[in-house]
Amino acid sequence: MTTRRAGLLLPMFSVPANQGIGDFGQKTIRMIDEIADAGYTIWQILPLYATGVSHSPYKTLSSFAGDSIYINIDRLSEMGLLTQSSIVNCKDYVNYDEVRAFKESYFRKAFRTFRKNFETYKVEFDQFVKEAFWLKDWCVYALFKSLYGNVAWIDWEEEYRDYPLDPSNVDLKEHENELFYHAFLQFIFYRQLGEIVAYARKRGVQLMNDMPFYVDYDSADVWMARSQFLLHPDGRPAFVGGCPPDDHVPSGQCWDMPLYDFDAQSKTGYALWLDRARWMARWFQIIRIDHFRAFDRYWRLPGFAKDPRHGKWMPGPGAGLLGAIVESCPDVKWVAEDLGEPRPEVEELETMFSILGTEILVDRLEAKSLKKPVKKNVILYTGTYDSPTAEEEYGAFEGNKRISLRRFFKKRGYTTRSFHDMLCQYALDSEADVVILPIQDVCGYKGQARINIAMTLDEKNWTWKLKDFKTFPAELMKTKAWIEKSGR
Repeated sequence: MTTRRAGLLLPMFSVPANQGIGDFGQKTIRMIDEIADAGYTIWQILPLYATGVSHSPYKTLSSFAGDSIYINIDRLSEMGLLTQSSIVNCKDYVNYDEVRAFKESYFRKAFRTFRKNFETYKVEFDQFVKEAFWLKDWCVYALFKSLYGNVAWIDWEEEYRDYPLDPSNVDLKEHENELFYHAFLQFIFYRQLGEIVAYARKRGVQLMNDMPFYVDYDSADVWMARSQFLLHPDGRPAFVGGCPPDDHVPSGQCWDMPLYDFDAQSKTGYALWLDRARWMARWFQIIRIDHFRAFDRYWRLPGFAKDPRHGKWMPGPGAGLLGAIVESCPDVKWVAEDLGEPRPEVEELETMFSILGTEILVDRLEAKSLKKPVKKNVILYTGTYDSPTAEEEYGAFEGNKRISLRRFFKKRGYTTRSFHDMLCQYALDSEADVVILPIQDVCGYKGQARINIAMTLDEKNWTWKLKDFKTFPAELMKTKAWIEKSGR
């Protein structure tokens, strides 16, 4: 990634589509065309793994199993698994429960046809099962979770909770059909994702995704590999991750994510990490490690802590683990989400392994701060999924600050009327190797289009989507001249 490049940040669920959520259908193919035609060569989506009740792509039930909500029904018809599909109303926000219920009936119909005509798909399905080393464990976890009404695995009855420790206590024969169904969903998910990836590559667009440093406690990952985490004998977390108060997150954060037992993991050659990385590398050419600073040191909190101040800094796994990850995926360009107040050691790790850092303009919208040069070896964002949109942030400023910012941009030749246009042009003209613009800032959307308000349970979090293709393509195409002018 030595050439200057431009990318677009748009979650998959935000793509305008006719089945309630952006998914792996024809509308996403069209979105790739729009992105490529406007001169972008990177599309950053957010994690697509199976989510829990929060719908957060960073709080998932697995580091491998895809969320079936992204399966497109029309594509099932193209496979001969359905004779027709239906349409749910296109809304400005995703109603996850409604979409899941809508799609589930079609998935069940398609599964019955799949079983009936299995010989037609057997070779392809068997190959997927062979490659998806995690599939059997996921299917059992998904089955048990459904049997227990989606409560956390720690609250299952003992024989189910401790199944990974002693499988002999549960007879799975009566559940063979349901286990097959969960495998079918994963087969279809990755088949359709593969088609999206292939088309993006054909159009010269690389897909970028995130690999969170931690995995969620209520996940198949922890349930199946308890020895790799710092847990009490009964399975409850001894310690969890988080971060202390800082300038980026003044209140600090507590996460229900157990800490790794790095001593135990090192004895396996960090197999859990390498499995995650290699599986992601099959689909994504650029991978951003969320909370990268934990490779240097991480904030340790007592299990299920409520106050992020009551923690302790612990040394991270450092170059040993990071080097193993990078070496295992030689064709991946790695990116560090290194926000907050990282130590110099974090930048040393990035330099050692040629990993791009991260900068966000909306976090420093002061003329004085903007005068500081942007680093070259970073991905520069105007904002991210956790940030206010540019226009939302600008609109909250008092008059003098707005005047100061406009004067700053005008002196540098940016004279467009819209603040978001000036900010996007300024970012593209920067020295940063890569600039990624959220669709909200390209189009000048305000707070109603925000993706997530961090550390809140706002019902609109992770639900915003584009309604249709009527207006935003013109806004996207507007940036093509800016991209070309900036040499990207």
